[in-house]
Amino acid sequence: MHTIGESISFKGDADPDNEGVNDPEFGAYSYGDDSENLPANRKALGGKSINDYTATKETIYFFEDTLLPGTKVFLQRLLQESDTTKFLPRQIAESTPLTNGELSQILKKFSLKPESKGASYVKNTVKNCERPEMRGETKYCAASLETFVDSGVSILGKNIKLLSNEIGDETKNPSFKIGKGVRTVGGNEVVCHKMTYPHAVYLCHSIEGTEVYKVPLVSDDGTKVKAMAVCHKDTSAWSPNHIAFKILRVKPGTVPICHFLGRDTLVWVSN
Repeated sequence: MHTIGESISFKGDADPDNEGVNDPEFGAYSYGDDSENLPANRKALGGKSINDYTATKETIYFFEDTLLPGTKVFLQRLLQESDTTKFLPRQIAESTPLTNGELSQILKKFSLKPESKGASYVKNTVKNCERPEMRGETKYCAASLETFVDSGVSILGKNIKLLSNEIGDETKNPSFKIGKGVRTVGGNEVVCHKMTYPHAVYLCHSIEGTEVYKVPLVSDDGTKVKAMAVCHKDTSAWSPNHIAFKILRVKPGTVPICHFLGRDTLVWVSN
């Protein structure tokens, strides 16, 4: 019996304190250079450096070969309250594009003061929708159901299906063990992270060399969950300063690196 990797406390995909593409915690899928954001990184680690970090909270990064029955994981994100915001019709959503140039209009539209917490979430979403794609990545933001579907089709084709975490009975216990039946559900994928915004916005991206897994989990109280995890086969485009390499003590491009997906994350895969 063993526990997956080391782990860090997770702020969440849309926390206004994160640093977007350069924040090692952003959705557990930011691959940029975080060297300029050490204060944010230290804050994410509870004020500790990576060298003396010993907490065993949220399971974030792990190796693909540890996706085995009996492995222990700690997944607080799966217990977070689900975000129930809805998509807008395409015409209304596209009337105010998610761009920095439209930021003042967006805040005005939702009656948000520039220094408010709500404005911080909006700014964070806009920043990450505008961030540049890394090598091997295709990215889009969807604020309407039409864009969400059409963009998935444009990347993967018409024969696709949508996957999500499957959570039956609610549990308050975030400690799980991997059960039998871990299976891959595709290597052609678009992972869509739900952002915190006044209406539904998904930041979706497809990264070359990514494998999607459906992972059966059983909590300590017996609750069963089917969680989504992704493994990135090629990390050579990631910054060598990325925190995943420090936690797992490996170098870019040497081994696949995996992570579980948040509760409201959706995944398009080829059918």
